[in-house]
Amino acid sequence: MNLNNLDLNLLRVFDAVLRDRSVTLAGERIGLSQPAMSNALARLRKLFGDPLFVRSPRGMHPTPYAQRLADPVRQALDLLERTLRARTVFDPARADRTFRLHMSDIGETVFLPPLLERLKDDAPHARVEVVQHPLAGIRDALAAGELDLAVGFMPELGGGIAQRRLFRDRYVCIVRAGHPRIGKSLSAAQFRAAQHVLIASSGTGHQVVEQMLAENGLLDAVALRVPHFMVVPMILERTDLVCTVPWQLAHACARLRRLRTLELPLPMPAFDVKLLWHDRHEQDPGNRWLRELMIELHGEK
Repeated sequence: MNLNNLDLNLLRVFDAVLRDRSVTLAGERIGLSQPAMSNALARLRKLFGDPLFVRSPRGMHPTPYAQRLADPVRQALDLLERTLRARTVFDPARADRTFRLHMSDIGETVFLPPLLERLKDDAPHARVEVVQHPLAGIRDALAAGELDLAVGFMPELGGGIAQRRLFRDRYVCIVRAGHPRIGKSLSAAQFRAAQHVLIASSGTGHQVVEQMLAENGLLDAVALRVPHFMVVPMILERTDLVCTVPWQLAHACARLRRLRTLELPLPMPAFDVKLLWHDRHEQDPGNRWLRELMIELHGEK
């Protein structure tokens, strides 16, 4: 293959199809029409002398040759993007940019109000979009540039992910203020005898609560499973259920609802709430500015 025939835009097409497994979605990602994508893919196949992608029930499946090209092409594009971004000055007062963040609905409650208040003053033209991914997809979304930051309680996401601890949190229990059997404290016996709400929140490490209940033989005591945290206070106000949640959520809800926060009577480790980003964004001035703002607003003082 003659490198003189290689158009950088063709590599962008190759990388986009590889990520999305779809010519249509890849075109939307990089702003090319369907005919332009088809033409670019035909040029790529001729250039490399390989089909590169074949149609399958799950979309465009890369050939073995395309799989060998994937990492080098992505690394080359990332290097070029980082180099160009490093020369860019980010002026928050004039920035017209959408920041995409992954966080749970707890995160939306804790992090978004102070962040938006500051953006109103410091970056009035900036926008925020919260995009929730399954835990297994967060690293790829950060690597692909679909996310600028992920915020919350997440286990290690693997290589290429940088992180900064914001604060340490712990688990507590919440019940309604007029609970007929639980007063100002919660014993282990009361906890075991109670019916529980379990939050099965994807994209977080809070599955440890289910593990704790399972280790104590209490999964049969789970009367309700929900995918989100913020519906729980309204449910607890009208039932005698018990829910194990992060202290940050309990503290926020207790100010708004007639709920009581109690110490968890069974052992459970505290956890770190972190700010995470991909190495490709390390030198991006806008990403760096947002990271520093999040640390200023929510980092441990």
